[in-house]
Amino acid sequence: MDTWIWILIIVIAIIISGIIAFLAGVSHRKKVAEAAIGSAEQEANRLVSDAIKTAEAKKKETILEGKDEIHRQRLEAEREINDRRKEVQRQERRIQQKEETLDKKLEHLEAKEEAVNAKNKKVEERLNEAEAVKKSQFEMLERISGFSMEQAKDYLLQNLESELVHEKAVKIREIEQQTKDEADSRAREIISLAIQRCAADHVAEAAISVVPLPNDEMKGRIIGREGRNIRAIETLTGVDLIIDDTPEAITLSSFDPVRREIARVALERLISDGRIHPARIEEMVEKARREVDASIKQAGEHAVIEAGVNGLHPELIKLLGRLRYRTSYGQNVLNHSLEVAYLAGIMASELGLDPTIARRAGLLHDIGKALDHEIEGSHVDIGVDVARKYKENETVIHAIHAHHGDVEAKTVIACLVQAADAISAARPGARRENLENYIKRLEKLEEVASSFDGVERCFAIQAGREIRVMVRPEVVNDERMLPLAREICKKIETDLDYPGQIKVNIIRESRAIEYAK
Repeated sequence: MDTWIWILIIVIAIIISGIIAFLAGVSHRKKVAEAAIGSAEQEANRLVSDAIKTAEAKKKETILEGKDEIHRQRLEAEREINDRRKEVQRQERRIQQKEETLDKKLEHLEAKEEAVNAKNKKVEERLNEAEAVKKSQFEMLERISGFSMEQAKDYLLQNLESELVHEKAVKIREIEQQTKDEADSRAREIISLAIQRCAADHVAEAAISVVPLPNDEMKGRIIGREGRNIRAIETLTGVDLIIDDTPEAITLSSFDPVRREIARVALERLISDGRIHPARIEEMVEKARREVDASIKQAGEHAVIEAGVNGLHPELIKLLGRLRYRTSYGQNVLNHSLEVAYLAGIMASELGLDPTIARRAGLLHDIGKALDHEIEGSHVDIGVDVARKYKENETVIHAIHAHHGDVEAKTVIACLVQAADAISAARPGARRENLENYIKRLEKLEEVASSFDGVERCFAIQAGREIRVMVRPEVVNDERMLPLAREICKKIETDLDYPGQIKVNIIRESRAIEYAK
């Protein structure tokens, strides 16, 4: 018990001593803090006083700088104002000088205007006088000449028109002569060179229409019992067999040369074989048709190779081969097409053009003749349609279209094909026609030329290559001759079909006849 009391007393004593120690420490720290606060207040007072002094110095310095800046800006503003004032004064002086100059010019213009007005009045007075004089002169001229003003105008216009017609004809003649002089030598050179280099045969093959027989007994075998053999041949080939009194020969008649060739080949094989009956005829006709088709294709390929043309459609090659059995005025059309291809290619080379396209156009220019027996229309239109169908070059199509003048030639190739076609058709021995057609053509040529006013008589000469027209001198004067020749040419081109070209020669002569008594 006493022990716990002592322990409690000791604990209490310890607590009390701790409290006393704590209070002593707090008092000591308070004193230290108060001393620190006092020194801080003094330092703060010092800093504030220093800051106030620094601020006062800065304030004074800033005020001085501001005054200096204000003074400087004031000086600059005054200087700028002075400069502007001087510029304004200078502009005012310039404006004043311009106003003075304008005033002087205005006064000068007013003086000029017055002078011009005075001159205009004088001019009007003189014009009135001139009109009066002119009127009196016209009246005098009408009185002297006996013509009114309208009559005089008509008379002068007639004279002027006649003079212009004369001058126009002279000028046309001069220009044509100059053009011919320049072009003829070059054209002759090119054409002669092309003709020399074109080694074409002058005699073309003709389609065979007569089949020789070994003897006249063969005619009866060909006719057959009750005509069954001849009917079979005509039915299968589409060709008429003419069996007459001609010894040892049979004539084949058909508008289609290919059919006629098939019939000829089949008939020759039947005659050679000796067995002639409908079944054998059918077999031989079929073989002949295949043989002729192969021959046509081979002829077309040979022509393409010979002309040096590549990339042609197979159907066009076949049509070219068909031309081997087609003639025009006795001229083989395939040989003619090859001639035209050679000539056009040579002339194109001489002119610096592409000879390949020229040869192609020349080779195909008459391709329509292979189908003109089967399709309605001219061979030109048929050829254009066929060439367009098989995707030919537009230059070639245009050359085909223009080679007979159906349309105007717009390319040099088309002109070359025209020229080559005329050369091939017009050369000696190229074409022939029967006497009746020949006489009719020449009579029609003279009839066309005689249909014009002032033509006295005309004569077709040079086998229809030239027409000489004699005109009455009192109706056709020298100035009228050239237009008349052109009109006759146009009518010949419109109304006639002819190979090559026709020269129109106008002849006018004046004669004076008197008798001495």
